Amino acid sequence: MFRDVTTAGLATLVLAAGLSQACAQDHPWLDQKLLEAAKAEGGEMTIYSSTNEGEGLPLWKIFTDATGIKVNYVRGADAMLMSRMTLEFRGNQKSWDIAQTATINKMPPQQLLQFDPPEAKNIAPEARDPNRRWYGVYANYNSPNYNTEHVKASDLPKSYEEFAQHKEWAGHVSIDGTDNEWLKAMFDFYGEEKATKVIKDLVAALQPVVTDGHLAAARSVGSGEYWLGLNQYVNLTVNVKLAGGKIDYFALDPVALFFGAVGVSAKAPHPNTALLAANFMISRECETFLAKFGRIPTRADVESNPPGIVGAMNKHKVITALLTPEEEGKWQKLFNQLFKGR
Repeated sequence: MFRDVTTAGLATLVLAAGLSQACAQDHPWLDQKLLEAAKAEGGEMTIYSSTNEGEGLPLWKIFTDATGIKVNYVRGADAMLMSRMTLEFRGNQKSWDIAQTATINKMPPQQLLQFDPPEAKNIAPEARDPNRRWYGVYANYNSPNYNTEHVKASDLPKSYEEFAQHKEWAGHVSIDGTDNEWLKAMFDFYGEEKATKVIKDLVAALQPVVTDGHLAAARSVGSGEYWLGLNQYVNLTVNVKLAGGKIDYFALDPVALFFGAVGVSAKAPHPNTALLAANFMISRECETFLAKFGRIPTRADVESNPPGIVGAMNKHKVITALLTPEEEGKWQKLFNQLFKGR
């Protein structure tokens, strides 16, 4: 059976096809069938994210401009979002569609949907959850940092053992109070006995200040309030440096690695929209945008800003540290004993 198409109708079809083709070229992550299904869900979605609004809001404007879907952006610290999502899950509330945090791998699996986004094939294998519940949007490499006005690059230690030789830095060194992934990597690298000695020696020599919040700590090093950070997320060091802070990173063995990742709610109120948005988050378009702010991509086809960060990290012993909630509790307790004496 043939359908009679008028000249005007044919022109409309050709225009629509051209727009669809152009959209596919500009936004390869954008599946048209999934977009149609998403729009049928009401044309909006909600994301819970630990990314600051300065990055998150313009990022999701890209998504809205490409899809016409309104995004409700709820920003909070990782711990706050984890607690909120757990309470809402217990209350059977369908309140969020996707979440993007650095702690999503610690969420109970029943809270997250298993899914297979097409763009996942383009990210690093270690950034893909074997259980298909989360995918890495950016890499959180861990390394020390320093204030470039207070510390000379030539004086930087070549290992964590050498930190203890710099008693002149005592009281001027910080570490975030939740760096349990870094601690696990230290024990994996050195072994229990040596790692314990290395950390006790540097704590005794440096008297590091235990801080609350990685971004605040990075900014404090960049401003000179602290001279060094014993550990920090490299992307935050770069973020502060790009903003004009007197700060830089230097890598030591081991380099702990985990991910800022995206997951889809098992009770997503807009499930098709959630799948579309999650695929966007690991797309080249998204990771290229985030790299402008110092986020380190999980895709080989996106360069870091400044270039070469991944290569610099891979010259050292990189240990992927993905903790379950039970493991996190164990390592956090040990961290508190070593750094807080309790």
